Amino acid sequence: MAEVQNGGMVDHPVLARAISPIPANRDVFNTVLESVTQSIAGSIKGTGLTGAPLLAAVSGVVAGAAREAVEKGGDLVPGTKAIIMGVVRGAGTGNPESHQILSHAAKVIIHHTADRNGNLAAAIKGIILGAIASARTMGGDTAKAASIAAQGALEGASEAGSVTVERVVGALKEPIGGSKVVLPEPLAT
Repeated sequence: MAEVQNGGMVDHPVLARAISPIPANRDVFNTVLESVTQSIAGSIKGTGLTGAPLLAAVSGVVAGAAREAVEKGGDLVPGTKAIIMGVVRGAGTGNPESHQILSHAAKVIIHHTADRNGNLAAAIKGIILGAIASARTMGGDTAKAASIAAQGALEGASEAGSVTVERVVGALKEPIGGSKVVLPEPLAT
């Protein structure tokens, strides 16, 4: 079913919901958080998707939200934080694929941010802060969540090219949320 979005057609109903125009009187962070949460939860619970089809649905939602955040301009930190938190909340605490979903979402955000010449350092900061906040809310290991998100971000950067990898690694070496993110061994030096 196609839906109209900004005068154009969006063929994927989950994506259409995730990138719907943001009302001027609403807080952007909360709007993105709610939209992504609902879209991911609907994909998982409503359709029973798992494995590759689930990651494809996550890709569609996250790519649309990331593109929208970059194209609107402004600070990417709250936008990417809301996307990650929405993905984690939508996936739920008991989802056995939650780590893979978190990593995949970070990968997609970085890939689309790089494609649109967005601020990679801000995107990384939002991704890591979103992973930490989500882990804290759900009683998980914040350092592990940050590391999983960082690994996904590095995968997305490697798909985008060596300059993107350098920028992402540089941003990850800085403290985020008051702590250093644990990088995979070859990149830690």
